[in-house]
Amino acid sequence: MKHPPLHFTGILAKEGKQFVGICPELDVSSFGNTRLATKKNLEEAVTLYLESSIESNLPYLRPVLKSEWPKRVIDTFPYTPNAWE
Repeated sequence: MKHPPLHFTGILAKEGKQFVGICPELDVSSFGNTRLATKKNLEEAVTLYLESSIESNLPYLRPVLKSEWPKRVIDTFPYTPNAWE
């Protein structure tokens, strides 16, 4: 069965000396020392979270209110994981 692609938002913020990545639709986060490392870490965390949720037949959407997003957002990016494969 072919499923439609999933689309999520990645948010990058600066917290001290590190970067934080958040997927607000899933309430999944990660961190890294650079923007690129943080983005890759967040993509991996989202993929693992979705795989686990889908395999366990659990709901995966847990949206975070925009008012709870980090105050110092430095970048946002679209993300389409390959969780259905």
